[in-house]
Formats: sequence, structure tokens, C-alpha cells
Amino acid sequence: MAHRQRAEGAAPADKTCVACGRRIQWRAKWARDWDAVKYCSDACRRRGVTEGDRMLEAAILALLAQRPTGATILDSDAAREVGGEDWQQLAEPARRAARRLSAAGQIDILQSGSMVDASTAKGPLQLRRR
Repeated sequence: MAHRQRAEGAAPADKTCVACGRRIQWRAKWARDWDAVKYCSDACRRRGVTEGDRMLEAAILALLAQRPTGATILDSDAAREVGGEDWQQLAEPARRAARRLSAAGQIDILQSGSMVDASTAKGPLQLRRR
């Protein structure tokens, strides 16, 4: 039924989770309150977006501003910039920051030089200014 609704155009467009930047696909159980849906999961709702997350976003944008147009950085570069020696614990938060920036239209996410869907990409992410 959901496939039929989507084909007929009855289902609203997908959204982006404000915490992790992943795509939220419309579900029939959310039909009444789709406009209020902001998070893809309870974990994202609990986590939200912290000051540390904003620092990672700023680090990504600052690192990209230092590079020539078209040059890329890795998501781990931002984690290293913010976390120093303990950067590994910031690896996933840096990926979330990159997905949020991509959803906002500020950066592109690539792997092996090709654009990828940030919601499903696995492994290191290459980031470049849009």
C-alpha cells in the first residue's frame, strides 16, 4: 500500500533527521503528525544536537575553507581537529555533523570521488564544499 501511495504522490516527501542527518522516510503511522516528526529514532531524540556537534560542523567548514575549491577532507579530519588525541570517540559525531551539513546544502559527501547517499554510506567520507 505504501508503494502505491508513493507512486500516486499521496505520501509526503522524505525528511532529514535534525540530529544525525539521515533520511526519514514517511510511514503511515506518522500520517497524523508528519509535520512534527524531526528525529529518525528515540536515540536521536535523546541525543539531539550538542555544542560539541556544532563544534564539529564548524571544524568541517573551517577545514574546507582552508582548501582550494574542489578539494576534499575526510570526516576524521574534523574529529582530529576538535578531539585531538582522543579523536576516535568523535568519529561518529563527525559523520553526523557531515550529514547535517550535506542536508543543509553546504557540503557534498563523496566516496572514491563519487557522490554518495549520506544516509547509507559506510566507511570514510570525503567532504567538499558545494
